[in-house]
Amino acid sequence: MSDVAAARARYVALIARRERISSPRLLAALGAVPREDFLAKGPWRIKSEAARSYRLTPDADPVHLYDNVLVAIDARRKLDTGLPSLWTHFVDLLDVGEKDRVVQIGCGLGYFSAVLSKIVGPRGRVHAIECDERLAARAATNLRAYGNVEVVHGDGCRHLGAPADVIIVHAGFSQPHPLWLQSLRPRGRLLVPLTQRDREGAALKITRKGKGFEAEAVQQIRIFPGRGRGTTALDDRVADWWQRASALAPLRFRGIEQGLPSDG
Repeated sequence: MSDVAAARARYVALIARRERISSPRLLAALGAVPREDFLAKGPWRIKSEAARSYRLTPDADPVHLYDNVLVAIDARRKLDTGLPSLWTHFVDLLDVGEKDRVVQIGCGLGYFSAVLSKIVGPRGRVHAIECDERLAARAATNLRAYGNVEVVHGDGCRHLGAPADVIIVHAGFSQPHPLWLQSLRPRGRLLVPLTQRDREGAALKITRKGKGFEAEAVQQIRIFPGRGRGTTALDDRVADWWQRASALAPLRFRGIEQGLPSDG
């Protein structure tokens, strides 16, 4: 086994152990996608979950990417990839399966779009939306080999295409947008970070149940705010809900702050 292949195997094992992930399909997808294919050439600026500043990798060997680290896309803008353990955890919670249609709002450079592509398989689809034109172009280039992924430069609060089994929002919003709820198929799942003015909040999992919806706060999070419609700061009603929910059911805090988009 090559050094990179061994590093990738350790990376998958680390995330599986940390997040208690047992889905063979998800772990196989994580192990099959080369993270280096979705970044500029190294050396890279990386930081751990708890770190406040970046460190530069000693060289351009991809083995440095196979750890639970954020990688800078644009360090000046504090624009980073997503933390692998966090977004793998969310994909696991959403129970993404073969043949699903998944919509990503904020696909970044497309790394997790590729992971999702492997999970849903050739009969599934990934609709990856990115509001930053340059990032969308780079993601489209990165994902050319993934025939079941469509990258769209646009506003994920305006048009999502066909109904979705899963919608994943990779930025903080003040509330779930009505379009996202309307676009869920029966038993469809939505993951959206609801954030306050200080960028802190909770990742909410919403499931369509009959004519209504079931919601649960699954993870505290700090994340960069989204762009587009519905991105204003939390109003008093939602802020009050968040304070009461936090007091009743404290969540493990995931101490990261990422640039938009958070998926990379």
